[in-house]
Amino acid sequence: MKGFSTSHCINKVNLSMDIKGEIKFNTARSGGKGGQNVNKVETMVEGYWKIAASNLFNEAQKALLIEKLANKITQEGFLLVKSQTERSQLANKLLVIQKMNQLVKKALILAKIRRPTKPSRASKEKRIETKKKYGEIKQTRMKVKYQSKN
Repeated sequence: MKGFSTSHCINKVNLSMDIKGEIKFNTARSGGKGGQNVNKVETMVEGYWKIAASNLFNEAQKALLIEKLANKITQEGFLLVKSQTERSQLANKLLVIQKMNQLVKKALILAKIRRPTKPSRASKEKRIETKKKYGEIKQTRMKVKYQSKN
């Protein structure tokens, strides 16, 4: 990952870290269930979090978050998460916090680097033996050619 070492990202991150104190919330009217209530109560919640201004993460972690969450970050640099599934504003706000925390935790976990391995000598020999075995089976399926005695 573009020069990030695991010691800077995953080892120093407290995965139970909560960013709820740094999130700014906006509300709006949402569609969906709620009956007549939908037209008069602002139940949709949008959460905005400025990654670059966060005091919870170091610069390497911020760069990793910005890289991995690029499709969810606005042009102003805010991570944007919406929720409008619940009928109450408070439930949607809690969902936004939960979603944002999950996104951040998932983005900070680095995938292990895959090290390619070579097949062992025994596995190569076993493969060749099975190929020979199937070749012999196919040879027996062929039509037998008879030679006439003249």
